[in-house]
Amino acid sequence: MTIPDPDKIVSTIDAMVPPAPEPENSVLTDESRLVRWTGPLFAVFSLILLPWTIYIAGSLPSRQVSTNNDVAWAGFDVLLMLALASTAYFALRRSRYLATAATATATLLVVDAWFDVLTTPGVQRIESIALAALVELPLAAVCIWLSGHTEQLEERRIVLLMRRYRGRLHRGGLPGAPRQGRRGQSRRCQERRRSRQVQCAERRGRRRVPPG
Repeated sequence: MTIPDPDKIVSTIDAMVPPAPEPENSVLTDESRLVRWTGPLFAVFSLILLPWTIYIAGSLPSRQVSTNNDVAWAGFDVLLMLALASTAYFALRRSRYLATAATATATLLVVDAWFDVLTTPGVQRIESIALAALVELPLAAVCIWLSGHTEQLEERRIVLLMRRYRGRLHRGGLPGAPRQGRRGQSRRCQERRRSRQVQCAERRGRRRVPPG
């Protein structure tokens, strides 16, 4: 029995979603390995959070010092699920919005780890510490790296776009402006020559006229 290569599986899933139709992707598409893995894995994590949120909503007591304790944690897990899903989507599309989504996801993961550890009573706190150390904080670190990496890539994309823009200016003028062919340019040159000839003839004629 052969074990499937995880990198091939991730690459297959990643290839199913085309890059976002943004100007940045036309000059430089982010194909780093961590970004390719982020999309499929974060999509799986967001799906795992769905049954976990249902379990939290049903198992937590509705009152623990504060009211609506179960609704508060279930709602927070829904927000975290949406953040993970958006990070996965923007990573698959290689979108410029990956930096924003990754930053929001990292913030929610750190907040989740913090309150899980501090508010869990008794022996269950060990589970919260293990979950924070092995899952939530490492994922937050990955999101922080994704945010910084995307910002650096955005700067490189802007430089490449400026080079392309300048090249278009040198070749054919502003983008979207009507291009003039050789015939139009030759007609303009002929009109300028004729106007110059007429002006020269008028000047010569004025010089030849005797003073009255």
